[in-house]
Amino acid sequence: AKGLERETLRRMSEVANELMPGNPVAVLTGPNLAREILAGQPAATVVACGDERVGKMIQQIISLPTLRVYTNTDVVGCEIAGVVKNVIAIAAGIVEGMGFGDNSKATLITRGLAEMSRLGVALGANPNTFMGLAGLGDVVATCASAKSRNTAVGVRLGRGETIESITESMSMVAEGVRSSLSVLQLAQRCDVEMPITEQVAAVCEGKTVAKDALVQLMARTMKSEFY
Repeated sequence: AKGLERETLRRMSEVANELMPGNPVAVLTGPNLAREILAGQPAATVVACGDERVGKMIQQIISLPTLRVYTNTDVVGCEIAGVVKNVIAIAAGIVEGMGFGDNSKATLITRGLAEMSRLGVALGANPNTFMGLAGLGDVVATCASAKSRNTAVGVRLGRGETIESITESMSMVAEGVRSSLSVLQLAQRCDVEMPITEQVAAVCEGKTVAKDALVQLMARTMKSEFY
């Protein structure tokens, strides 16, 4: 399981710790498209666990000749990355669906990563996590994959379809549709600015359309890249 508990905005490791107190909780994440891993294509993943000994034990157990496993003690960062990357994928899909090119997509991905990092750091995460497999790696795989439900939803939103018609046609709702509002609420709780997430949530809630959301982002007050 991954994501945020909708009512409390808690991460899944926090929920697990409450249900199973005293047991170490580990998070498996990264650019891990299941079909490619099952096909034996070379890939890497990260096991995040606050107990380094347990993390290394899992690393040894699940490593394969075609799957390189890394450890990380930053559970918070890895979980936040796994949630926010779905929102970024929807945003990247939107600009693709609107017919814009690689510059636009790269801009949304890069600024989305900045939002991911700001939120994670505010929650105590290691900023390096977001440049690793859990952050950048998973974002690249998700945004580049034709199999990504989140990117596919974004493409259809960018083409002008309503969120209602998209969700009705899907057997499984893309995670980012539901989690975008939760991520935004968590950001507001932490007083973290996340304009891309805000616009994606508005589109997914049916409060605005993709074109107007992009106009809002481009009209924002000019500022330093790193703030």
